[in-house]
Amino acid sequence: MPVDYWRLWYAGMVVTTVRWLDTVVMGVVVYDRTGSAFDVAMITMLRLLPMGLFGAFVGTAAERFDRRLTLAAMTGVLAATSAVLAAVARADALEVWHLATASLINGFGWATDNPLRRTMMGEVVGRGRMATAMAFDVGAANASRVVGPTAGGLLLAGIGIEGAFALGVLMYATAAAATLTVRARIAPSLGAGAVLARTRDGVAIVLTDRRLAAIMWVTIVYNVFAWPFTSMIPVIGRDRLLLGPEGVGLLTSVDGVGAFAGALLLAMFLTPGWHARAYVGGVAAYLVALMGFALASTPLVAGAALLLTGLAGAAFATLQVTIVYLAAPADMRSRIMGVLSVCIGTGPIGFVWLGWLADRIGAPEATVITGAMGLLVLAVTWPLWRRI
Repeated sequence: MPVDYWRLWYAGMVVTTVRWLDTVVMGVVVYDRTGSAFDVAMITMLRLLPMGLFGAFVGTAAERFDRRLTLAAMTGVLAATSAVLAAVARADALEVWHLATASLINGFGWATDNPLRRTMMGEVVGRGRMATAMAFDVGAANASRVVGPTAGGLLLAGIGIEGAFALGVLMYATAAAATLTVRARIAPSLGAGAVLARTRDGVAIVLTDRRLAAIMWVTIVYNVFAWPFTSMIPVIGRDRLLLGPEGVGLLTSVDGVGAFAGALLLAMFLTPGWHARAYVGGVAAYLVALMGFALASTPLVAGAALLLTGLAGAAFATLQVTIVYLAAPADMRSRIMGVLSVCIGTGPIGFVWLGWLADRIGAPEATVITGAMGLLVLAVTWPLWRRI
């Protein structure tokens, strides 16, 4: 792989590590202060909201600016947000609304990942190595799901929330520096039309291309019914499994262990003929495994279930970007990646639903019901996604 690829890979790994660190830290703190599973889910939902609302526009706008500088600038914004949170926490003035605001701001940074960083990766490595490149990238992201939650739990228990956010500032700074050292230059598409019109073109292509439409639908199913369960890990860990912050962090990291192992296996053995089956099968297996986690009565069984969600999630995440990139016309990739970000951004629907239901019937029961709903929707819509 080219050196520029590894620089982008490093930047993505660091940003994802901080994201998972924040997820555990914010989740534990919010639940301790409010006692509401709904509030915990809403913190994560706010991080997804910008992707759903503005993802397509980000993808189109990315074609008009220097992607390297835009990505570095956005990483700088994330660093500034963490710095403010660290300072407020240090002054013992941190409130839940501060965390909610930070999650929303961080969501704008996340919305740039597919249309900016991963599209740049594709341009750097070429079509022939895209699947392998994404497998390594997803592997790094999944490794961060081991390091981030573990570090978050240990830092929260050891030196407090301000230490966790201060570490995030330093890590973001290294990611921005790595991005700025990327030598490849992808020329912006100046004068190629208004952002709104080009966004509409990207959506139109997805709606008229059966394969792209099917890929996007499976992404929506995953993000509405599967992924939101991650917001319940701190809740189930504290209430059902009786774990402290360190235990919750370690439990959350098990999902990352499975995902990292899954990504490495995909990088070594996956062939193009299995792309579609691994993509859809990963979602189905993830839904089954998350139901097993919710029903677990011991940390060991819960950890085993999370290991399976990690393995299944790796298949989905690796092939999601790869299939979209390969199926999209070369001159439309940023726009199509923006549409993909919108589909990922449907996650808030699932987070709101799961949080609301968990407050009424309990987090384990709500998680099982939501997983079963996802399996049902996936089965009913088989005529659509079988075209992938």
